Amino acid sequence: MRRLLVLTLAATSLVVAPAAAPGAAQPVAGTHCSEFPKDNWWHADVRHLPVHARSRQWLSHMSTDVDLHPDFGPSYGDGPNYGIPITVVRSSHRKVRVRFDYASESDRVRYPLGDDTRIEGGRGSSGDKHAIVVDKGSCKLYETWNTRVRSGRWVAGSGAVWSLRSNDLRPDGWTSADAAGLPILPGLLRWNEVKAGRVDHAIRFTTDVTSRHHLWPARHDAGSRSSLAYPPMGARFRLRAGFSTSGYSAYAVTVIKAMKRYGLVLADNGSPWYFQGEQNARWPARLVEELKSIPASAFVAVDTSSLQVAPDSAQVASHRGRGVAASAPGATP
Repeated sequence: MRRLLVLTLAATSLVVAPAAAPGAAQPVAGTHCSEFPKDNWWHADVRHLPVHARSRQWLSHMSTDVDLHPDFGPSYGDGPNYGIPITVVRSSHRKVRVRFDYASESDRVRYPLGDDTRIEGGRGSSGDKHAIVVDKGSCKLYETWNTRVRSGRWVAGSGAVWSLRSNDLRPDGWTSADAAGLPILPGLLRWNEVKAGRVDHAIRFTTDVTSRHHLWPARHDAGSRSSLAYPPMGARFRLRAGFSTSGYSAYAVTVIKAMKRYGLVLADNGSPWYFQGEQNARWPARLVEELKSIPASAFVAVDTSSLQVAPDSAQVASHRGRGVAASAPGATP
C-alpha cells in the first residue's frame, strides 16, 4: 500500500452549491455518538450535483449488466448472518497493543480489543476480518483490517482511529481499514436506521477493477490500472431520480431513497456492486432479496468537487446564503 497520486479532475465548469443533510446525524445504536458531524461528506445530499465527466468511462469498466448485491443479511456462507459487525464498548474497556503489517500508515495507539470484539466473518474467516469498535464514552471509532490473534497478541493488516465528532481526514496517501483510507462505519447500512425509515448517509460498495488514483475525501487507493478511465477510490455514484420504487416494500424504499439522495461510495476492491451493511440477525430476508433487484445500470457517477471546504477535511459546503448554479440539461438524472 504505497503512496499514490490524488485524482483531482473537475467534471464540469458549472458549480452546484450542495446542501448538507438536514438535522443531526443519527447516532450509532447503543451510543449517543453520531456517525461524524451532520456537515460531513458522508451525509451530503448529492441529488443536484452534476454528473462526473468520466461517469461513462468508469461505468464501462464496472460490470453494469449486473444487479446490486447486499453484502449482509442471512447467509449460507461466511457465518449464519453476514455483514460487518459493530462492537460498542465503554471508555473503561482495556486497550491493547496491535502489531500492524502496514504500520507506517496505521494509527499506532492502543485499541479496545478483547474477547468481546466481533470480527467480520469470525476469527477463523478467510475474508477481510474487519473489526469496528466504537467507544461510546469518548465517541472514538477504532477500525482494523485482517484482524487476528497470534500467540495471544493482536495483529492486523492496518488500523485507524477517528473522532466521530470531527471532520478531520487521515494524512493523504495513508490507508485505513479500507483501501480508500476512509472510515467504514459511516458507509454501513444499519438495520435500526432502515427500520426507522431514515438513512442519512452514503453507502459503501466495491468493484473489482479500479485505478491507482483517489478522489477527495478518499486518502488512498489500491487499484491495478493507471488509466483514469477506471473508477478511483472515493468515487460517488447516485441512483437515477427516475428509478421507480413501485412494488418495493417500505424498508426497500428507504434504502432506494438513500441511494438517490446520498449515493454509493467506492471504498474497496471486491466483487462488483456489492454494498455493505452491518451484521445483524434482524435483517429481513425479503428486504435483502428486494435490494438484489436494483440494476447497476441505473447509477451515474457524480462530481463531488464542489462539496470541498478544505482538502484535509470531510466537511462539506452549505447552500445557505449561496446561489445555486443551474445545471446543464441532463446533468442530474
